Amino acid sequence: MCGFVCYIPKKEKGNLYSKNMKIKIQNKVKDAAEVISHRGPDDSGYYSDKNISLGFKRLSIIDLEGGKQPLSYFNNRYQIVFNGEIYNYLELRNELINTGVNLNTESDTEIIVALYHQHGSEIAHKLRGMFSFIIWDSKLKKLFGARDYFGIKPLYYSDHDEFIVFCSEKKALLQFIETDLDYETLQHYLTYQYPPEPNTMDKNIKKIPPGTCFYYDTKSQSECLSLNKYFSLKLNPNKNYINQEEKLVSQVKVALEKSVKLHMRSDVPVGAFLSSGIDSTGIVALAKKIHPDIKTFTSGFSREGYNEADIAKDTAEKIGVDHYTKTVTAEDIMRDLPTIIWHMDDPVADPAAIPLYYVSQEASKQVKVVLSGEGADELFGGYNIYREPGDLKKFTSLPITLKKSLFYLSRILPDGVKGKEFISRGILPIEKRYYGNARIFKELEKAKFYQKFDSGKKFYDITQSYYKEAKNMESIEKMQYIDLNTWLSGDILIKADRMTMAHSLELRVPFLDKSVFNIAKQIPSEFKVTPETTKYILRKALETEIPDSIINRKKLGFPVPIRLWLKEEMFSWARTIIKNSDTDYLFNKQAVLKLLEDHRKNKGDYSRKIWTVLTFMIWHKNMVVERKAY
Repeated sequence: MCGFVCYIPKKEKGNLYSKNMKIKIQNKVKDAAEVISHRGPDDSGYYSDKNISLGFKRLSIIDLEGGKQPLSYFNNRYQIVFNGEIYNYLELRNELINTGVNLNTESDTEIIVALYHQHGSEIAHKLRGMFSFIIWDSKLKKLFGARDYFGIKPLYYSDHDEFIVFCSEKKALLQFIETDLDYETLQHYLTYQYPPEPNTMDKNIKKIPPGTCFYYDTKSQSECLSLNKYFSLKLNPNKNYINQEEKLVSQVKVALEKSVKLHMRSDVPVGAFLSSGIDSTGIVALAKKIHPDIKTFTSGFSREGYNEADIAKDTAEKIGVDHYTKTVTAEDIMRDLPTIIWHMDDPVADPAAIPLYYVSQEASKQVKVVLSGEGADELFGGYNIYREPGDLKKFTSLPITLKKSLFYLSRILPDGVKGKEFISRGILPIEKRYYGNARIFKELEKAKFYQKFDSGKKFYDITQSYYKEAKNMESIEKMQYIDLNTWLSGDILIKADRMTMAHSLELRVPFLDKSVFNIAKQIPSEFKVTPETTKYILRKALETEIPDSIINRKKLGFPVPIRLWLKEEMFSWARTIIKNSDTDYLFNKQAVLKLLEDHRKNKGDYSRKIWTVLTFMIWHKNMVVERKAY
């Protein structure tokens, strides 16, 4: 696992690569690479010519000859920097050798560039793994790159008037540009708890979307970055499976077994995260068959109802693996939260990032690679909210006049009245009521708290294009499609990558595998969500592998007691952050402070709203005011 930097000057601005300028740019690239040295503390590498400058930081996982980057290929025609793992690299290597290709190293990096030389942009379809990479063709003076199917590995870029620069983490780009806060993205953040991709909190920095490859031709007059979507996460349920449950169960299990086996290819110790749910437990159970001495890790809190450590420990004992636990306190979080948020690059107000940071810290003491269960809920229908279409069916047949009356009734009912939210959601079409797992501030609330609120920018602006693409899907698949294309890459995988990389730990996610997805996308709704459970088919596929106590356990993940802490241990800390934050031009601080006080007085549970604002304020101090490097 690695981090890289790529800088290309634009020729229309003159010869930026004079001797002095070349040295200056090389130094900037080295400085940017050092900012993300946590991604690759084991090795560094640099390449520069009159057209491009590359920097690279490496974390050694598979100790193969020739793994040093930037890697040259075909008599130095190509230079490649690559972040990720290609799990089918051995099979691809044999394929290349059988076609007469001479390979000089044992690395998966050379496999990528060799395939590109043969197949051009089509290579992304051949790769099975997680990746972001850039290939420079010195003969054609053209750059090619790609990001993996799901967005497991990050890739940011800034298209400036004088240059274009790519980096594995956004913070490295701050070596090249000034920050320019994006008020519209901040408005959406207050709804989603993360900046929806491809945007970031900075107007001048974007993300390469998941499943996208790109070209940049330095000889082109337009000097534009060309993006091409090569992979779509569309679902295509096969109703024939309704009468073939056993066949589907078998196919899901076989796909998962093969994926876990591939994801365990490594020359360093591999561990796994273990919570109390079916996803991580299933991964651990399958991994133990391959490496019986695998170690597992969890984190918990000393609060009743918020500590799954005992359940995880019991599960580990039943499976028969060594298990380690990290207990986290409110004091730990108040001390470390600025560092945690700095590693995120942008504010991501998901409290689940906190235990993930600490469990990664614990795991990094013993292993370099961990397996985890991200993606199972999105692929197999694991969120309880996916039951909503069934619960709201009674509203679909109501006359329009009655729906309007119910709408006005829901508007005048006070917040907190039982049934208000149910009615409000029931009378709305799915395109207006569902926009992801996190729904923090409503529009009227944002207008009250956010000084830059623009009523012309709606929360559903983010999702409407996905709903158009999913117009022929059933409601559950539409919800999954929204999550697969927004929540998964914008929240789940961001915190997974950043919290593990903060401790130079490589995270691998066997559920987010191309072959697993090809089976999961065919599962009918009836085999995802039932009146009794979620992830029905996944539970059936794993029921012979994991303890009975886990197979039907309610999903909790890593719950965090911020609701209680913000009333008690964290109240004064939170109030001080709000008062001292240089964000008066963005937030109505008196309204935020009143929200915190109302929460303390039990007038409502406003913890997620408060946490979303606090996260941004800490991020703003880190990255806008002080531009810190931890």
